Amino acid sequence: MDKLSDLPNIGKDTEKQLKDAGITSIEQLTKTGSKQAWLKLKEIDPSACIHRLYGLEGAIRGIRKAELPDDVKKELKEFYNTFK
Repeated sequence: MDKLSDLPNIGKDTEKQLKDAGITSIEQLTKTGSKQAWLKLKEIDPSACIHRLYGLEGAIRGIRKAELPDDVKKELKEFYNTFK
């Protein structure tokens, strides 16, 4: 896997947005983390929703967002709610 879009949950549009936000590699995404990556996406796309945040976390873990553990979803939702 070389491209961000090779990861689960990352389509071509999200890959482009990540690159526009300065995250150009899987390693960078992993190092940045889902929360900080989502904040960068939110700066360029105010419509970035909680599902995008879940998708980023799933991508970093190599799983579909629906497979995220409930405790992880809860933590991400609490984070997301602070930016509503």
